[in-house]
Amino acid sequence: MMTLEDVWPLLRLRLTTPRLVMRPLRDEDIPHYVEAARGGLTDPALAPEGHSALANAWDESPELAANSARWIWESRLRSHPDAWTIMFGVWSGDGEFLGSQDVGAKDFPQLRTVTTGSWLRHSARGRGLGRHMRAAVLLWAFDHLGAEVAETSAYDWNAPSQGVSRSLGYAANGETRIQARPGVVERELRFRLARDDFNRPDWELTVDGAEAAAAFLGLTEDDGGRAPSAGTGA
Repeated sequence: MMTLEDVWPLLRLRLTTPRLVMRPLRDEDIPHYVEAARGGLTDPALAPEGHSALANAWDESPELAANSARWIWESRLRSHPDAWTIMFGVWSGDGEFLGSQDVGAKDFPQLRTVTTGSWLRHSARGRGLGRHMRAAVLLWAFDHLGAEVAETSAYDWNAPSQGVSRSLGYAANGETRIQARPGVVERELRFRLARDDFNRPDWELTVDGAEAAAAFLGLTEDDGGRAPSAGTGA
């Protein structure tokens, strides 16, 4: 009998750092995701008066639980070789659910570019975990998938997120304006990180299931997606 991991090999993927455990979200993780998200995906104290991030509109929705499940399920639908999104759940070493870190790409074998986004529950902020979990997925993308560039963005008022990007070596890469919700326009700053500019952490990442995940995403040694053996340090 096949297992769910046989059907969906991304579920074998596991990133372990000295502080965190990260793995793609499963259905049984959704209640923990919702409970953590109810505290707010962003800090409203950071936003200018009259502004609210799109995430806050999500938080305040009476359909938060159902919307969260839809978002996680939709990310799986967006996971095939041409375009993929992997939503990692983030856990502390003692098993507390802390937040989510996503990684996505389009036409990855040709562009070798990934994008990231993340959030942490309020009780986990201010402890350096945002930088730690972003560094973990960058190590996986650069060293196990063969990514050459990582991109991200942040609202112009979100200094902590911008600080994480700059501390890891990202450079400013322009800006755009988005309508976060009716009547609310946000200025979003973009950041770009080339693999050689990455400020690597002083700790090692352990990756389990790297080869199966790379193969599921359509990467082979022939196209440069050389995933190290599972369980090796990055």
